[in-house]
Amino acid sequence: MDKIKILWADDEIDLLKPQLMFLEKRGYNVITVSNGYDAIEECEESNDIDVVFLDESMPGITGLETLAKINELNPNLPIVMITKNEAENVMEEAIGAQIADYLIKPVNPNQILLTLKKIVDSKRLVKESTASSYQQEFRKILMEINSGLDFSEWADIYRKIISWELKIDSSNSTEMADILSMQKSEANAEFSKFVVKNYQGWIDEDGDVPIMSHNLMRRKVLPELKDNVPTIMLLLDNLRYDQWKIIEPAIRDIFRIEEEEFFYSILPTTTQYSRNAIFAGMLPGEIAKRYPNWWLNDHEKGGKNMHEHDLLAEQIKRTVRKEVKFDYLKITNAQSGQKLQDNILNYLNNDLTVIVYNFIDMLSHARTEMEVLKELASDETAYRSLTLSWFENSPLWTALQKAAERDVQMVITTDHGTIRVNQPSKVVGDRDTTTNLRYKVGRNLNYDRKDVLDIKDPQKAGLPRPNVSSTFIFAKEDKFFLYPNNYNHYHNYYKNTFQHGGISLEEIICPVIKLRSK
Repeated sequence: MDKIKILWADDEIDLLKPQLMFLEKRGYNVITVSNGYDAIEECEESNDIDVVFLDESMPGITGLETLAKINELNPNLPIVMITKNEAENVMEEAIGAQIADYLIKPVNPNQILLTLKKIVDSKRLVKESTASSYQQEFRKILMEINSGLDFSEWADIYRKIISWELKIDSSNSTEMADILSMQKSEANAEFSKFVVKNYQGWIDEDGDVPIMSHNLMRRKVLPELKDNVPTIMLLLDNLRYDQWKIIEPAIRDIFRIEEEEFFYSILPTTTQYSRNAIFAGMLPGEIAKRYPNWWLNDHEKGGKNMHEHDLLAEQIKRTVRKEVKFDYLKITNAQSGQKLQDNILNYLNNDLTVIVYNFIDMLSHARTEMEVLKELASDETAYRSLTLSWFENSPLWTALQKAAERDVQMVITTDHGTIRVNQPSKVVGDRDTTTNLRYKVGRNLNYDRKDVLDIKDPQKAGLPRPNVSSTFIFAKEDKFFLYPNNYNHYHNYYKNTFQHGGISLEEIICPVIKLRSK
């Protein structure tokens, strides 16, 4: 490893020989100058300085002035201010200029070493520590994946995997990221088997079953309604658990998290099915039967989520014994987002305000079609980063900050997640077969049975039956369906895109978080 290069500027540099010898014995390369002008010149001429130690009180140009000049040259270069002056304004100015650390004279060698470890070695130490900890956890997770987990244990495994994914993101350990990616693939293979084996029993509500889309509001939202405390249900379409964890720190600043749980999205894990089920409090087959004018099958033209407000009103009427004043808002563009931001306090006069925010879903679809977004969200890490950037600059975040100034309770959730697909699976169907890459519904479907969960009697899975011989198939793991025509073209076009509708940890296991303003 190359030596760490330190620039030390102090007009009394000759008095610092013990400290300099201490650092050199430990492998650091130290360049010394006696004034701010020379320090600036060194920074101009050298691009391999790792850290600057800067005396605050030097003749000619002060340490603070030198700091400002070096920041202009290289704003990312860590600078440690060393001063005899403990005056509050000096420290405030230095800290305001974003120094990496400061030391008070006389400095002892151990203080210097600690500062260097903190600044220069911290990334390496974090990376090594993360890698070591994950290596210890790897085998434990592997054993759990293959130990016959139940639905709540699978949620715990998913939580662990995402926790490690985020830690490894921070440590920039590509080797560990590759190992974790393989482990997540193995987890998805076992989880797909688990869903295939148990899904029918969950739909029948036979025994101990997970909370699912069609009973989510009945179990986690409507019972929480309180007199004199408005409730916001924020449904971020297509929000995965890892994306929730990325925006969580910002939300924690203004809301207290009271509970973080999971529910299982129904199949297909798409807006048309899962979100209608959430607001209706019914499975799609029941919706189609009870409200035929409010349900459109895949092959029928028209908007598939046009009656969410009506379905919600009916569910509230059936479920809650008292009168509930509520609003349903669907945010699909900048104009409606601005309207939410402007009127959020008015909505707090309701018992319940349901906000459906569509940005993340639009992002995943746009990424498939736009090359620039494929570059910006090239992998899971970048996709999470783009989500956070959107959230922190969105009208939604401003609206939530306004709402948090009042006594408000909130439930943040989603309708389904999304997975980055990689493995094509050939399907043949007639012209009425649906186009979704993660599920198909049609007649006379020809497919590879090992790649799918097939449901030949849709009614038994709570699904509508468009035709007498309709079959649903759902892709397992990271598969995506392709027709034989133009196979190679569509393989290249859709590979490595984020899709939903099938069976994976990312699509099915969805966060539901209960919060209260601080």
